[in-house]
Amino acid sequence: MSRARSAARRCVMQALYQWQVGGPHAEDIDLDFLLEKSGGRLDREYFKALLGEVIGQVDALDELLSPVLDRPLKEVDPVERAILRIGVCELKCHPEIPFRVVINEAVEIAKDYGAEHGHKYINGILDRIALGLRPDEVKAATKRGENGRAAGA
Repeated sequence: MSRARSAARRCVMQALYQWQVGGPHAEDIDLDFLLEKSGGRLDREYFKALLGEVIGQVDALDELLSPVLDRPLKEVDPVERAILRIGVCELKCHPEIPFRVVINEAVEIAKDYGAEHGHKYINGILDRIALGLRPDEVKAATKRGENGRAAGA
């Protein structure tokens, strides 16, 4: 399941990138191409749900992001903006996914698709968002001395 979810997140990032640069109409996203490109190794249900959640809540997600960014959101690289939106959406809407998994997945996508040091930026921003959205979970992890990011989910 974790590889299928990871593949779904990567396809959501690509779909969001298309949506961000191509216009506001979600129906313009070539979903068939993205799904075919994944080779069928993705969690299709999660892909569709996450893409719909991010696009449907983009203004609310951006409101959560803006205060912790070092520049206006529109100036953030479009790939990194898509990754941040996915991460914030998962932190906000999917408490069943541990915050460290959300951050790790975002960092790994940024390493593959983002700018050279973009993964560090993504990590720092999502760490701050997690502390705001899931303070009890973050504090409990800190108390247990968890320093590294978790893998997969």
